Amino acid sequence: MKITDVECLVLDRSFPFVRVYTDDGIVGIGECFRRQLGVTKMLIDELMKPALVGKDPLDTEVRWRDMARAGSATELGGAIYCAIAGLDIALWDIKGKALGMPIHKLLGGKIRDKVRVYASSMARDLTPLEEGRRAASFVEQGYDTYKLHSAVPGAIDDPADQTIETVTAVRAAVGDDVDILVDVNGAYSVHHAIEIGKALEDLGVFHFEEPRPANDLEGLAQIADALTIPIASGEMIYDRFQYRDLILQGRVDIIQPDIVKVPGFTEFLKIEALASAFGIPITVHNTQPILSTVAHLHFCAASTMTPYAQEYNIEHISIRDEISVLKEPLEVVNGHIAVPEGPGLGVELDEAALKELASR
Repeated sequence: MKITDVECLVLDRSFPFVRVYTDDGIVGIGECFRRQLGVTKMLIDELMKPALVGKDPLDTEVRWRDMARAGSATELGGAIYCAIAGLDIALWDIKGKALGMPIHKLLGGKIRDKVRVYASSMARDLTPLEEGRRAASFVEQGYDTYKLHSAVPGAIDDPADQTIETVTAVRAAVGDDVDILVDVNGAYSVHHAIEIGKALEDLGVFHFEEPRPANDLEGLAQIADALTIPIASGEMIYDRFQYRDLILQGRVDIIQPDIVKVPGFTEFLKIEALASAFGIPITVHNTQPILSTVAHLHFCAASTMTPYAQEYNIEHISIRDEISVLKEPLEVVNGHIAVPEGPGLGVELDEAALKELASR
C-alpha cells in the first residue's frame, strides 16, 4: 500500500482536518490543533505531503520520523508537531482500516468500553453565581466532574481574578460529591499560587491546573511541594522530552498531553510509557470534540494511566452543534462516551457536511 495524496481542509474557517489517500482506496482521516490555521495548512501542503506521498502508511513510526525530519521538528517544535499530529492520527486510521481493527486494539486492547468525561467550561465572563448554576445544570445531565477557567489569562495575580469566589459558588451549587477542577492558565506568581492552592484544598478541588506556565519548571516544583492538591500541567508542551522535564523538574502530579499537539498516537505512546515509569496519571487536554475526542477515546480505552475523568468541551462548536461533520455524532451519556468499535478511528465524516463546512 502506498500513499497517493494528502489533503488539508479547514472547516468553518476554524478547524483543520486532514485526509490521507492510498492506492488501495483506503482514506485515513485526522484533525490538527485549531490555532495557526494558515501555518498548519502550509506545513502539510508544502512539507508533510512530499514527505509522505509514495510511502507505506502502515509504517507509522517511520512515517512519523519522515514528517519530523521534513519539518525540522526538533528545531521548530510546536507548529510542526501540530501539523504532524493530524497526519499521524490519519495514518493510524489507515492502519486500523487495513487490518480491520479499531485503533484501541492496535494499542494493545481496550480495558474499558466507555470513557468518563468531565464538563470543561471555557467561559471567562460568568459571575460566580452564573458559573455555579451552569455547573449544576451539567451535573443534572449526568456529569460528575466540572472544570472552570476563572483567572485572567495573560495576567499575573490580576485583582479581577474571582477563582475562590467562583469555586465557592460552584461547590455550593453542586454539593460535595462532584469533583471540581480549576485551570488558571499560568496566571499566578508562585507565592500567590500557593495561597490560592491552599484555599482550593479547603474547597475540595480535585486538581489545580497550570498555576504557573509549563516552562517555569522551578515555579511548578515549588508549588507542588507546598501543596497537597494535585498539580496538573502539560497542555502547552509537545514531546516526551518536555514531559520528562515536567515530571522530573516540575514535579507535577498529573500530566495533560493533547493528541493533536504531542503529536499523534506515535508520540503519545512514548509519553504514556514515561508516565507509567514514573507512576504519573494522565488526564488528556482535549478542547476539540470531534476527531480529537475520538482519538483520545481510543487511547484512554486502552491505557491504564487514565484513571480519572477526561476533558470534554461543553462550549458551542459549529461542526458539532450546528452541522455535524460526523455521520454519527458522539453522545455523552451520564458523563461517559462509548468507545468506537469500527476499524481505525471507527467513525465516518459526512461528505455533504464536510463540503459545506469547507466552503464557508
